[in-house]
Amino acid sequence: MDRRSFLKNSALGGAAVAASTTLAAPAYAQGKRTLTMVTSWPHGFAVLDDAAVHFADTVTAMTDGALTIDKKAPGELVGALEVFDAVTSGQADMYHSADYYYIGQHPGFAYFTAVPFGGTAQELTNWYNHDGGKELHDELGQIFGLKSFLAGNSGSQSGGWFRKEINSAEDFNGLKFRMPGLGGKALGKLGASVQNIPGGELYQALSSGALDGLEWVGPWADERAGFQEVAKVYYTAGFHEPGSGLALGVNRDLFEELSTAHQTIIEQASLATTNHNLSLTLANNGAALTRLQAQGVQTLQFSDDVWDAFGSASAEVMDEFMDDELFARIRASFEASMAKSSAWISQSDGEYVRQRDRVLGMG
Repeated sequence: MDRRSFLKNSALGGAAVAASTTLAAPAYAQGKRTLTMVTSWPHGFAVLDDAAVHFADTVTAMTDGALTIDKKAPGELVGALEVFDAVTSGQADMYHSADYYYIGQHPGFAYFTAVPFGGTAQELTNWYNHDGGKELHDELGQIFGLKSFLAGNSGSQSGGWFRKEINSAEDFNGLKFRMPGLGGKALGKLGASVQNIPGGELYQALSSGALDGLEWVGPWADERAGFQEVAKVYYTAGFHEPGSGLALGVNRDLFEELSTAHQTIIEQASLATTNHNLSLTLANNGAALTRLQAQGVQTLQFSDDVWDAFGSASAEVMDEFMDDELFARIRASFEASMAKSSAWISQSDGEYVRQRDRVLGMG
């Protein structure tokens, strides 16, 4: 389906088509070009803004300053969850965000961040780089006038912060909880009042009681956000985001104006950012978790019964979108790749880590 046909039959409709004619002209100076990148992250936000900064700095370095990125935090041009529309309309040149924020535009975007019971960070990148994921991301982005890339990965997301322990799936009934994406829809099936609040507003929402709980990223980013000051129950494993990709969306008209060299640099800078961001996160999470525990945070795991409830609710949510042909193709491609990767990883890395930790007394 081409973009014109999709927009004509979608909620975006004529407004998006009209807006697409207002593409902002990038700034030029002495042969140099500045591109505006709107992000969903406040300046300095651990892990997520780190990825945006790394991408911008890498592009500048690789082009020897011919391309620079003017990175804008939420509120400096548009709101945190308005970056997608800003780029599709041409108000900004590119965004850095999490594509599962935009499942309202198309549910297939969830797969380019994370889906419930989906792939780990390694399994996601295996699919993306070698099993058709990148091509499907490009096909989906093209509908909205985007050239899409993965540009970061924050690893497995924690199960979340709570004011009290979760002893059964019934404890989610009526719980005011922040969780985006299809994972949030699954919690809704369990009766939770699910909200999608931008990261920069989460501390206030949790401390004020507007939220009973939330999930964010992992120990390092969560510690920097200060959630341990207002909640003391922390579930370290979650069902919803086992390996969360971050996304770069570039206005497609603008991208096609760039030289082949600059297009390639943007793609390679995105790839480098994904690798750098994942290792940055995993290198810091363990020490951060120890510090959280020293501050009185109780680290727990959900019971098998709760995990089973997560699984049933997630399957129900995923199946609801199967009448969308592109979603169905993305899902089938992703799941086939994940099964193939897991078949080897579980018998190699998985067994090695289990035996290493047993022999060395780790874990």
